[in-house]
Amino acid sequence: MDNKELFLKHQGQTTPYPLCIEVSKAKGMYIKDKSGKSYLDLVAGISACTLGHCHPRVVKAVQKQAAEYMHVMVYGEFIQSPQLELAKKLALLLPDSLNSTYFLNSGVEAIEASMKLAKRSTGRSEIISCKNSYHGSTQGALSIMGTETYKQKFRPLLPDCNKIIYNDLDSLENITSKTAAVIIEPVQGATGFITPKNGFLKAVRDRCSKVGTLLIFDEIQTCYGRTGNLFGFETYNVVPDVLCMAKGMGGGMPIGAFTTSTELMHILSDNPKLGHISTFGGHPTSCVAALATLNELCETNLIEQVSAKEKLFRDVLKHSKIKEVRGVGLMLAIELADADTCQKLVTRGIEKGIITFFFLFTDTAVRLSPPLTISEDEIREAGRIICEILNE
Repeated sequence: MDNKELFLKHQGQTTPYPLCIEVSKAKGMYIKDKSGKSYLDLVAGISACTLGHCHPRVVKAVQKQAAEYMHVMVYGEFIQSPQLELAKKLALLLPDSLNSTYFLNSGVEAIEASMKLAKRSTGRSEIISCKNSYHGSTQGALSIMGTETYKQKFRPLLPDCNKIIYNDLDSLENITSKTAAVIIEPVQGATGFITPKNGFLKAVRDRCSKVGTLLIFDEIQTCYGRTGNLFGFETYNVVPDVLCMAKGMGGGMPIGAFTTSTELMHILSDNPKLGHISTFGGHPTSCVAALATLNELCETNLIEQVSAKEKLFRDVLKHSKIKEVRGVGLMLAIELADADTCQKLVTRGIEKGIITFFFLFTDTAVRLSPPLTISEDEIREAGRIICEILNE
């Protein structure tokens, strides 16, 4: 059997038809396959590789840390400088109310832990999320997923999980004194980068404050610069009680985290003790990668360039088959209003050397979420190839 056949036989699969690019190397904006063909990466591992692939600063930090120590103890027992320095840097950059960070391995772990924190701190059980939201695939996160399609085969799930409708102010009446937390994406990801309208996030903040409900922002996709600010909540000027992050914070390494106040965070440490635990949470190599990524963004103008790059994408993506370019910053959805055209754009793009991808809850749009390091010339080339495919 060749490697593709072995891959399909021996590795767990997420769909019946994976893209099956056999990766040889990845550097900067490009992924190279075993045949030597290069692909311009317009997806960044689903918004994860903020600085592109194998950024020298990230690689150097990981190599140095791996030579000093890697995993030494279950999270939270030993003082480890990679965790501490990253926590200090985040506290410096975030509002005063977000000054304590718990490091984990992934975004969904941050969501699960924040749900526990909300229940523990409020004494309430109801968790509210949005219709068409996506927060991960574990059973707790699945319980608050905003569509039934991916849930029905796995019930029963958590009770007391209810919905509001994104951008629908009337539905905020569903948030009551029984609600422990509202978990919301500042920009809805899985349904095609839907942005907030008419002061929606501010209205959610006000409603949560009124009824004593924690507001949890799922910034797993928006964090570390993708919206044109370091965090999405800064773009919309609404501060949550709990901030969940992952993906882009690691610069290509696996890491997740949630940040809140010291007062709230310490509730998890007692009564019962070990209110939340993680063996590999805050792995030293992942933390130094996250800190290197953060420092690179803070010391360069990459985030300041995001708005101009968004505008250039919108300028080069003008075609009769493109109904809309939706989203903000470098998280954009090409709305084609036709599933077959989307499928052809992704597969034909692979043939022509560009990587785009699908969305989970809509089949009529194609995802663009490239590394923030993408150049203007690469944006123009991507637009040229996309329009060329649509002409076909």
